[in-house]
Amino acid sequence: MMISRRGFAALAFGILFGTVPASADQIDSAVFDLTLKGIHAGSLSISGAIDGSSYSASGVLKSGGLVALVRKVRYDARANGTFRDGRFTPHRYQEDANTGKRQSQSVMEYKNGTPQVKAYNPPRPAYETDVDPATQGGTVDPLTALYAALRDIPAAEACTLKVFMFDGRRRSQVYLKPYKTDGDTVTCLGEYRRLAGFAAHEMEEKQRFPFRMIYRRAENGMLRTEEIVMDTLYGKGRLKRR
Repeated sequence: MMISRRGFAALAFGILFGTVPASADQIDSAVFDLTLKGIHAGSLSISGAIDGSSYSASGVLKSGGLVALVRKVRYDARANGTFRDGRFTPHRYQEDANTGKRQSQSVMEYKNGTPQVKAYNPPRPAYETDVDPATQGGTVDPLTALYAALRDIPAAEACTLKVFMFDGRRRSQVYLKPYKTDGDTVTCLGEYRRLAGFAAHEMEEKQRFPFRMIYRRAENGMLRTEEIVMDTLYGKGRLKRR
């Protein structure tokens, strides 16, 4: 599904570190291996739960293999909010990042669906390209977007996802559309698109990142994400479920 250092980090989080209620209506947990140009680059896991009209999710993305020898990268995130009529509305998002060169923590809270940046430590200067959070009503945070994309879904909801995402500075979009069905396998075509808040050189470098998402029918009849094949700035990337 991604993309660049920041683009990938905006959507990819992985190894479960939170807890979910045992009585939830839906509980999801998955671990993916990430490869770039066929070389192991890290791991991605996502965990979440939908309980009535609320949801919670947590995850971590971390480098691995040869990439970790060069730089150890880790992103931890948590999000929660409401879930109604198939739509996620975040209430709070928290991210702890370690890029190998810089550590930071950020918090966004939402009022009537509009994000508010509550904290960013250490403080960072404003950029001319920054998108005003007050204009981003209806968007979701990066982790909520990831959970919406990777959770188990009914067959009727396959390839229908379309979300606008805001990470505190940048606005982007992720969507899926139908491609083909073959037995118990459903394949969707998707795209991650940079929309606003990115530096000029980032927009010139690449704005659209196509990907292919492959579902397989699970024992409970739901569709489960098995693999994502994506274009990145570093060549072909792949997320494969363990």
